[in-house]
Order: sequence, then structure tokens, then C-alpha cells
Amino acid sequence: MAVAAAAAARAIDAVIKLGGDVLEGDALAAVAADIARACAGRRFIIVHGGGAQATALAGRLGLPSHLVGGRRITDAPTLDVMKMVVAGRLNVDLVTALRAAGVPAIGLSGSSGVIRAHRRPPRVVSGATEAVDFGLVGDVDDFDLALLAALDAAAAVPVIACLAAGAPGEVLNINADVVASQLAAASGAAALVACTAVGGVRADKDDPATVLRRLTIAGARAAIADGTVQGGMIPKLEEAFAPLAAGVPAMHIVAPSEIAASLAAPGSVGTLLVA
Repeated sequence: MAVAAAAAARAIDAVIKLGGDVLEGDALAAVAADIARACAGRRFIIVHGGGAQATALAGRLGLPSHLVGGRRITDAPTLDVMKMVVAGRLNVDLVTALRAAGVPAIGLSGSSGVIRAHRRPPRVVSGATEAVDFGLVGDVDDFDLALLAALDAAAAVPVIACLAAGAPGEVLNINADVVASQLAAASGAAALVACTAVGGVRADKDDPATVLRRLTIAGARAAIADGTVQGGMIPKLEEAFAPLAAGVPAMHIVAPSEIAASLAAPGSVGTLLVA
């Protein structure tokens, strides 16, 4: 316990959230290599989802996928898909790629107790005018920070698949952006980094040259309201507002191979979001 407490007292440099769109093929190799570069002298926790892969597998199994405002409604068959994809193949492949790049990664499912949650009550979200019942979806209660600190003390980099432990015997799907944002605040991280294939927030979603290099919370809200920000980028930004307000200094939204550069020179790549 003394070792864990000592580790917890040292600030995490960044919580890195990886979207499913960077967990395949060349993008996965680029992310692993970039995290290896960024790791020099820094301490990370990595969180990942896998929405695109879950949707693809559900389709092959003949299961419909229902998303509202970029958030997945999860019934029992969909939860089984999330277990297979997120806590299974994607976590294994990501950890394998990171270790091949020299990162001492350790794969974890949040459902092991690393993420503790309760079932989300129906609520109104962006993209809906009435309260939505998301089914077997969780909202974070807390994290096993002592376990994460012990892994850090052992020079391991936790790689957390976003499922959560709910009531006894219950597993819940949980949004990776939510987890990363709240974990950044809970762990006292100096930064939150969200890595997607698209990279930073764009004024024109189809033009990479229109990336907005810096946004405040007020500016991000305005960009959502006027339609500049669309689709899955909306919940990514919305979930970042709370940890920024709680004291996390910065959020970086970047593409594969931009993680190290964003931390070395904030605002030089992708989008830097500040309070």
C-alpha cells in the first residue's frame, strides 16, 4: 500500500484515449510508435473504445446498432459484442502493438473493478429531444486508483478496455470518452489526449486544412451549436468540459502520430481545448 500511495502522489502526465478508428492496421502501428516516443520521461494511462468495430461485428451477426448523439444504446446482445470486440480483440491487439514498440503495456478490462459504475438513468442528450434509455450503459462512480498506481510503480502502462463493473455480477458498456475524461480528473493528469483518425476539430469536416488549433469551452459550445462540430466529435468535446472545469489543464484532440508532438508543443498539432 505504501508503494501505491507513493505512486498516486506523483501526477500522471496524460490520460490517452484511443478511438476504435485508430486501432487497426497502419493507424495502430502509428499510434503505438508515437506513444513509445511520447513515453520517454512521461507517465500515461491509456483508455480505448471500439465503436466502429462493434458496429461492424453486430452487423455481421445481424444485430442492429442504435446510436443517439454518438452514444450507443446497449441491450444484452450488444453488450456481448462489446465484450468480444473491446475487452477481447482490440485490447489484445493494442497491447501487443504497444509492447512491440517498446511500451510496457498491461491490458485491463474496466469490468475487473478498475472502473466502477451504475446503470445510467434515462436522460436527454445531444441529438434527442426526449430522455433516452441507453440500456446496459454505465455512468462512472469511481476508479481503482490504487491498482493503477501500483501498476505505475511497477513501470507498467495500464491499457483499459471500456467496460465497467456495475452491481454485483453486472457488466456495463461505458463510453470511452466519458471514462478518459473522468479518469483524467480523478488521477490528477496534466492533460487528456484524444486520438482519432480525423484528428483535430475542423471548421469544415471534409477539409483537414481547417483544423481549429485552439478552442475554449465557450468556443467549443458555440461550434457545436452552429453545426461546425458534428457526429462523434460532439460527445468527445462535451465530456471534456467537466474535467477541464475540475482542473485538468488541457485536452488535446489529435491524429495518429501527433500524440508526442501535442504534449511537447501544445497547440502545434490537432486541437488544444482549454477552460
